Order: sequence, then structure tokens, then C-alpha cells
Amino acid sequence: PPSPAGARQRRQLDDLRFFRRLLGRAACLRRCLPDGVSRYQLGEEAELEFRKRSPYNYLQVAYFKINKLDKAVAAAHTFFVANPDHMEMRQNLEYYQMMAGVKESDFIDLEAKPHMQEFRLGVSYYTEEEPQAAVLHLEKALEEYWVADTECRALCEGPYDYEGYNYLEYNADLYQSIVDHYLQVLSCKQACATELASEPGREKPVEDFLPSHFNYLQFAYYNSGDYEKAIECAKTYLLFFPEDEVMKQNLAYYTAVLGEHLAGPLQPRENVQAYRRRSLLEKELLFFGYDVFGIPFVDPDTWTPEAVIPKRLREKQKVERETAARISEEIGNLMKEIETLVEEKTKESTDMSKLVREGGPLVFDGLSITMNSKLLNGSQRVVVDGVISDEECRELQRLTNAAASAGDGYRGKTSPHTPSETFYGVTVYKALKLGQEGKVPMHGAYLYYNVTEKVRRVMESYFRLDVPLHFSYSHLVCRTAVEEKQEDRTDLSHPVHVDNCILNAEALECVKEPPAYTFRDYSAILYLNGDFEGGTFYFTELDAKTVTAEVQPQCGRAVGFSSGSENPHGVKAVTKGQRCAIALWFTLDPRHSERDRVHADDLVRMLFNTEETELPPEQATATQAPLPGPTEVPQPGPTPGKDEL
Repeated sequence: PPSPAGARQRRQLDDLRFFRRLLGRAACLRRCLPDGVSRYQLGEEAELEFRKRSPYNYLQVAYFKINKLDKAVAAAHTFFVANPDHMEMRQNLEYYQMMAGVKESDFIDLEAKPHMQEFRLGVSYYTEEEPQAAVLHLEKALEEYWVADTECRALCEGPYDYEGYNYLEYNADLYQSIVDHYLQVLSCKQACATELASEPGREKPVEDFLPSHFNYLQFAYYNSGDYEKAIECAKTYLLFFPEDEVMKQNLAYYTAVLGEHLAGPLQPRENVQAYRRRSLLEKELLFFGYDVFGIPFVDPDTWTPEAVIPKRLREKQKVERETAARISEEIGNLMKEIETLVEEKTKESTDMSKLVREGGPLVFDGLSITMNSKLLNGSQRVVVDGVISDEECRELQRLTNAAASAGDGYRGKTSPHTPSETFYGVTVYKALKLGQEGKVPMHGAYLYYNVTEKVRRVMESYFRLDVPLHFSYSHLVCRTAVEEKQEDRTDLSHPVHVDNCILNAEALECVKEPPAYTFRDYSAILYLNGDFEGGTFYFTELDAKTVTAEVQPQCGRAVGFSSGSENPHGVKAVTKGQRCAIALWFTLDPRHSERDRVHADDLVRMLFNTEETELPPEQATATQAPLPGPTEVPQPGPTPGKDEL
């Protein structure tokens, strides 16, 4: 046996050879780096902003201002993909969709991961039962995955992150510092599996992302008649989940069809075998570091064999998982109980609270309540007459015919709801701009602005709201019957719907989630005329069939109601003449204030030098309206109008 001195010398020589290889690699990498590479690290705050894609928020505004719409749209879409709850950007994108010159192809994600794009395409073709197209994209996804994995792992080999340590106080010796840094690098490399499976705007990464490619591929190859590839992919999948009974059955079937003599020699893909061996060795080192040095490691994979995890850690993780599952289950049960109690309480109190809260003063002289919730057989409903005079109705109709454009708010579709009617509309801001340019009478545009403010104040007061209403969208619209398309007509001018949720009449439910305008709280329609046939406004039950009340339009009549599932409504066919109205939606959340309205407020202040002071009710008139204060508006456009009544 070797002497202790000899063994020590051999270890020293092994260490020197190891560090010689290390120094050689470092020298090689140094030669590969470009001259003048920064040694500075990106700060955490800046890195977070880039992860959130915040620069694209600023870029879309800048591109919009210099009239590069295709680049503005792409930047806006890129930001929104990572921030799907950002309501202002949602409104901007809806605004861009209405603009002339904007194409569907402009809405691209500039930061899209190629491997994830190909994977999603492959899965979509797989779902549509197009196996050959699915194979093409899933194989391309794997090619891109290996490229992304290599890049991700390379980026992990940066300087040591002291993670809260003051580096001046960090006093680990040579071997401990090597361990600390190397395990940090390995942990980062393992996290690449999560990074590559993550998509912006989604809370969780795609589970078992890499193995799932082979799950889809084995069946797609089978449907394409390529049994050899199906076997190869099935065996590759079983590298990760060797006890998967369904996959084992599939493999047995493919083998029986192809024949054992041909199926037997087929092996899992070599690059995946190498990936798995490397990953397992990294996990062993990381779990050893966790067990011995207490350096935490969270395994990103579900396929890791239990034998890789040290026994002590295995038991610890089992207890932690069981505890977490129990706590999660208890929280879930508690939340269900709370939801049930809230629903029961809400059901008992909703009707009563709504009846009690409505019935406030109408603020302006000359207005009268024609129908309240009781007469309209519902809740949070009202019909008010005398809101504007006959002359004001005529002036607003003239404004519509002069300023409105076909399909305004519906991307230029002249008949967005029914081919039997044409639809023209104009927003407040557009009318004021046209007035400023001398293309329409400014008096009519200013009247339009002030009338909408008058309706807002009436709604706010009548429904006794504790917080102010903000404009969500305003639209002066006319629907005109197409004379030659009225014979045997059975459709509606506007189908029954709800303003802030997606109505499912068959299921008797209304789902409050995008693309519905979930932030809308109250709605109102001010009619400008009644000299037409049809066009009756009506409320229904959730089945969209049982009519609970009807309102016949006439000049100066306004119908107001809450925008939720308690008030499904529609419009009967306009069979002769032209029906004009101002459709208004309001929100209680100032974050969802209409962008166009803010621009209109600024323009009115500039043109008329109005002060931001609210007149007492007895002094307020149709031409004097309080204006909301200015807000910073670095982004374009309103949300497009929908559901005009």
C-alpha cells in the first residue's frame, strides 16, 4: 500500500492538474471575450424592469409619437404579453386595432422564445389532429430548446453572487469558496429547466416541459405511420418516467406492430441520455451540498429518482411536502367556506341594498323619473325624461350626421351587429377636434361634451354612489335601417348581452373575465329621437329570452342601469328610419378612466379656459360642466366602443 506521504503528494499533483485545466479554460474564455467587456453587473432593480419588459412600455409611446405604428404595436404587444393585467396597455392595443394602417401581423412578441413558439405551434397542430405539422414544429422546438439551454447554462458561469453577504466580510477559505461558487453555478444551471419552461404573463412554468415534447411526438409519429420514431420517442420519454404505465403500453403496441427484431435495437435519443446523466450528477452534487453544507437546493424537476436524494433530505422533503399539501388543502377548504358564506350573504342583501340606495335627487331642474327599478321589474334601473331639449336633440343629430364615421369603434365595419342596419358613430374627443378644425360646428361638439357630463352627474346622484363615476367610454351613434333588407327580418339591432361580463344564456350565468369590459360599473343611454320604427330597448332575465321591461326611445329620455349580470339587455330591430343615441359607460375605478375623455378635458380647458370647479346643482346647466383634473397620459388611445344601444 502507498505511504501516507506518497498519497498526499499524489493528491497535490491531482489538484495541480485540475487547476491547470481550470486555468487553461479560463484563459481560453478570456481570449473569446470581446475587448472592453464590462465587469459591472446589472442591478436587481434594473434586471427586474427588463424581466417585466418595462422598456417596451416606453418604446410604444415613443414610436406612436413619431408615427411608426407598426413598431409601436409590436412594442405594446410585447409588453402586454408579459403584463396581461395591465389595463392601460389593453386599452392601447384595442385602440391600435381600430387604427387605419395597422395590420394583424404587427401584433408580434419581440421577446418570444423560439423554442416555446414552436412548441405551442406543435401542440396546436397536435390538438387539431395534424400529426405531420405537429412533428415538424415539435422537432424544431427541441432544436431551439437545446440552443436556449446551452445559452442559459453559459450565462450561469458569472461572478459569485454574495446573496446578502457583505463581500468584505466574506471570509471562506479556498475550498469553501470554490464549493460556494460552484454550487451556486450548478443551481443556476438546474434552474434553466424552469426558465425555459416559463412563459411571460403565466404564473407557473409548463410542467415536465422537456419530457412532454416526447409524449406529444411519440403519438404524432404513430399517427403519421412512423413506428420507428414513435418507439424512439416513447423510450426517450421513459428515461424520465420509467414507470409510466400508459407509455409502457404504447411502447409495447408499437413494438408488436413493428416487430421485436426492428424495435429492440432502437434506443432513446443520445442527446437526451447525455442531458439526463449530466442533470442527475448535478443534482447529486447539489443535494450533497444541501445535506452537508446546508446550501439550499430546490429541484426543478418532478422526474428525479428518489435514490439521488440523500435519505435525511428525502425524509425532510417528504414532511415538508406533506405539510405544504395539508396547509394548502386547509386554506382551500377555508376559502370555499368563506366564498359560500359571502355568496349566501350577498344573495340575501343585494336586492335590498340596491333598492335602498337608488332614488337620489336628479340634480338638474326639469328632469323627471318615468320608471324606476320597481316599474322596470329589476334592480338598479331607471328611466329619466327631460334630460335635454328638442333643439338640443336636433343639434346632436346634426352633429352625428356631420362628424360620425361608418363603423366607428368597430374597425370600420359599417354593419357590425346586423347587415340590415348601418352604424355610424363619433367619440367626444373626435367631435371636439373636428370642431377645433372648423369641420363641424364647435357649439354642437361642446354640447355633446357637456351633455355626457350631465348624464354622469345624474347617474351618480340618483344611484347614491359614495365615490365618483368616471367615463369608461362615450359614443354618439346612429343606426339606420337598410330599406331593401327589412323583408322577413328576424334578427335584432343588438343581441342581448351584459356590459361587464360574458353572458352564457344557456347556462344562466355571466362570466366576469376578459375580453369582457369587467371594469364597467354603470351604463346609460340618452336618446335623441323617436321618429323611427322598431329600436325598442329591453331588459331580460339571464336566459336572454324572458323580457322583464321595455323602454321606447324618445328625445331627451335616458335609461340608466348597473352594468352587471342583473341587467341583461338588447335592442329590437330598427326597421325604418334612423335611431340616434349617446351611449355611455362608467367605472368606479379611476384607473380605467377613458383615455379619450382625458384628452377631451384638456382640449376643452384649452379652448374655453374653463376652471376645474364644480358648480352648485342649481347653477349647473347643459353648457357648464365640471371637469376632472388632468392625469399623465403617456400612452395612446381609448378602448374601442362596444355594445352601443
